[in-house]
Amino acid sequence: MPKPVLEQISESVDFIRKQYSHQPQIGIVLGSGLGNFSNEIEIEKVISYADIPHFPVSTVEGHSGKLLFGRISGKKVVCMAGRFHFYEGYDPGQVVFPIRVLKFLGIKALFLSNAAGGVNPAFKVGDLMIITDHISFGIQNPLIGKNIDELGLRFPDMSEPYKKEFIKIAKSIAAKNGIVLREGIYFGVTGPTFETRAEYKLIHAVGADAVGMSTVQECIVANHMGLPVFAMSVITDLGIREEENKITHAEVLQAAKEAEPPFAVIFREMVGAI
Repeated sequence: MPKPVLEQISESVDFIRKQYSHQPQIGIVLGSGLGNFSNEIEIEKVISYADIPHFPVSTVEGHSGKLLFGRISGKKVVCMAGRFHFYEGYDPGQVVFPIRVLKFLGIKALFLSNAAGGVNPAFKVGDLMIITDHISFGIQNPLIGKNIDELGLRFPDMSEPYKKEFIKIAKSIAAKNGIVLREGIYFGVTGPTFETRAEYKLIHAVGADAVGMSTVQECIVANHMGLPVFAMSVITDLGIREEENKITHAEVLQAAKEAEPPFAVIFREMVGAI
């Protein structure tokens, strides 16, 4: 019989605090192919997911599976170099468990990133898209089941899932550094298949600009806990094209790697600004 979620969180937090006693101010989750952002961190401690009680373990290429503690722009941060996905066989509670642990470690803001497929015809591979909102019908809500009142309300408000103040800061940083930023709506799906042409068209038709297999569940539990969120996608492939274009995970990772420099500027300066 598994232990209650709050007890699991407590045991994870206690283990981590014995390894690293400082309180991080900002939590960062790195998406597929964005692991090199860890070079921006003045590393003070690295903890493998495999060593943390109740933590899942990353199984996807491009996700190293470590918690990185240190400083960016003078602020204490904790960075998840690798996340968990529903398609790996984890249930939604396991997918979002690390986000809950980060909250109990004391973070005051959560930065999410991902590699996403573009369904907006104006987008191109390598674009950075601020997520202004999401559509979650394609995923299983991680709050299904008995509500844990100590974590948040039964029916959390989702009218501002991504904090407008953070979006404003990101746009200002981009303008100052000559970085072109897109803005758009992210459609969450389970994966692990890339979408069919018909699915890409449907996702675009319902109002989304990008589609991906992560982020939405993490955002939902962050909002449930009152944790403000900023999220950004790297557009690593285009599914809306009419011509033949097959998508591979290797190409996604390469496109994310090439987009890392401007991505790093935005995240680094945002940490310093909030």
